[in-house]
Amino acid sequence: MPSSARRPSARGRGQAASRAAIPQLSWRSPQPAPIVLVSGPEEVCAERAIVGVRDYLRAEDASLEVSDLRADDYAPGSLLSLTSPSLFGEPRLVRVSGVEKCSDAFLAEALAYLEAPQEGATVVLRHTGASVRGKKLLEAVRAGTGGGVEVPCPAVKRDSDRYDFAAEEFTSAGRRIAPAALRALVSAFSDDLTELAAACQQLIADVPGDIGEPIVQRYYGGRVETSAFTVADTAIAGRYGDALVALRHALASGADPVPMVAAIASKLRTMARVAGSREPSRALAGRLGLKDWQVDRARRDLSGWSDATLGAAIQAAARADAEVKGASRDAVFSLERLVTVVATRAPYGGR
Repeated sequence: MPSSARRPSARGRGQAASRAAIPQLSWRSPQPAPIVLVSGPEEVCAERAIVGVRDYLRAEDASLEVSDLRADDYAPGSLLSLTSPSLFGEPRLVRVSGVEKCSDAFLAEALAYLEAPQEGATVVLRHTGASVRGKKLLEAVRAGTGGGVEVPCPAVKRDSDRYDFAAEEFTSAGRRIAPAALRALVSAFSDDLTELAAACQQLIADVPGDIGEPIVQRYYGGRVETSAFTVADTAIAGRYGDALVALRHALASGADPVPMVAAIASKLRTMARVAGSREPSRALAGRLGLKDWQVDRARRDLSGWSDATLGAAIQAAARADAEVKGASRDAVFSLERLVTVVATRAPYGGR
């Protein structure tokens, strides 16, 4: 850990403020400091980081006192009260939520606290980035006031990032999962990282030994069969009937049209990026920021497509994206029309 974030002990953390930019730590391996800023919108990562800080401190001293504050419903004086040493000098952890909507009283007291953090106290500030509220506080922490560290939890949006997230879940647990099983699992929970994390942990807890695709199908087969990417895969493969059946099954199960359109559009865009390139998969994947298997899959998906039909499908996906986000009163019809255009590779009604 960088020296600016190290502390001599659980009780020796009050340090003069360092004005250098603070260290950034992974949410998978956070460590305490007088101030720990957990920033970014990805809630499952933030929760893991905060639990990690608590566990680290509790391992140092089992008498750790843990308190929670809400920055948006703040009683003046609470921060100083909870961080002040008790009669027996136990270490203190104060978890502050809602910093992105903090009250004026909290903001003023937090800024003052940074100038003189309490010895033996760790304050975790959770800011989702949903607003610029508290910006002055974040800037002060990041400038080194208070001797803190930052744990970034950026949004996980790309397919490759979800794949990496899930892969690391198993690697961290010392478990092996087959690539095909991992892809099936990520596809099944492509729209919810929290559910994906829970599914990974369930497999890790329940399944001894290596995890193969049949195990994923047994646990989450229904989810896999109705996932957005299943609809996208069958439509792109030109299996019109199967695509409509999968679509109706997914909609009947409560699937949202928005991520379903996004899944189709994402695969079409990847196909367009890969089309025409003769580079080896590894080199092309590195240049495009993709995984090798994504390039290989996109190349297989391109079978039977032309530049014209791919361009028309991408245009149809852009139109459907706008319509399911409010430009049309019938999101389901817009989605069905997109599936028809993609699966038939022809203008809607032009088969």
